[in-house]
Amino acid sequence: MSSTPQDGPAADYRAGFAVLVGRPNAGKSTLTNALVGQKVAITSAKPQTTRHTIRGIVHREDAQLILVDTPGLHRPRTLLGQRLNDLVADTLSEVDAIGFCLPANEKIGPGDRFIAAQLAAVGRKPIIALVTKTDLVDRARLAEQLLAVTELGREVLGEDGFTDIVPVSAADGYQVDTVADVLIKQMPLSPPLYPDGELTDEPEAVMVAELVREAALEGVRDELPHSLAVVVEEIIPREGRSEDNQLLDVRVNLYVERPSQKAIIIGKGGSRLREVGSNARRGIEALLGTRIYLDLHVKVAKDWQRDPKQLVRLGF
Repeated sequence: MSSTPQDGPAADYRAGFAVLVGRPNAGKSTLTNALVGQKVAITSAKPQTTRHTIRGIVHREDAQLILVDTPGLHRPRTLLGQRLNDLVADTLSEVDAIGFCLPANEKIGPGDRFIAAQLAAVGRKPIIALVTKTDLVDRARLAEQLLAVTELGREVLGEDGFTDIVPVSAADGYQVDTVADVLIKQMPLSPPLYPDGELTDEPEAVMVAELVREAALEGVRDELPHSLAVVVEEIIPREGRSEDNQLLDVRVNLYVERPSQKAIIIGKGGSRLREVGSNARRGIEALLGTRIYLDLHVKVAKDWQRDPKQLVRLGF
């Protein structure tokens, strides 16, 4: 899939892939959305919410940066966890640059060191440390964190350390453009890889599932993120509608591991599921550019995270 403007790109045009990694909840998805300027990766205060490598595409006159947002790297405890880590490892081997997200408001810990060691093993790739969430700390704390990150780079990658270190806040836009500039500088000379105007190459069904998943995770107990899978059964136009009154029927199943989790998602008298539906519907209508009827069903798939057959059926 490629496209070039009619008069062709400039000789110094750059295009390539960058991946944002970091432990769960380090600000990867929020930064992807800020860079692309539109919501393409799901964001949640719950760790481990991104299940698919969603690419966001940053278009510039002289460059195209394709961002791959991966699940957070972590020490796996389940078969699902191991598959998510494998997915990250595969992605790292294929990109042109790596952005390592480290939150400004949390001290560098064992999780960050584990990831830094994984990155060091990838070989000669530019690794840019992105110190995220700078809006949550004062200048003294930020300076302290930048020194700690510099030290981590030297410790793990040798005397030269990280290729670059950029403090950034996706929440207030601080240095978001600088992050794009620094990553683009590492991209190879290449014609554009995607048509102008495309923001992601994810199938619509995947993005619909992510929007439903995000709405379902909002404000619920911490044990739910790992236990929730969302599968879009169908997206079909409602028959018999006039051209100016189109409606899409979107049928979605939410799978949890236990009946108690099903009760959490549905809520008293179905109140919570209705709220999930109306929150997800807004995002899906914006994504698809048309009105939808969203039909949600919650089902129990016992211990699906540990069952290879069920993992395949649920798209992992």
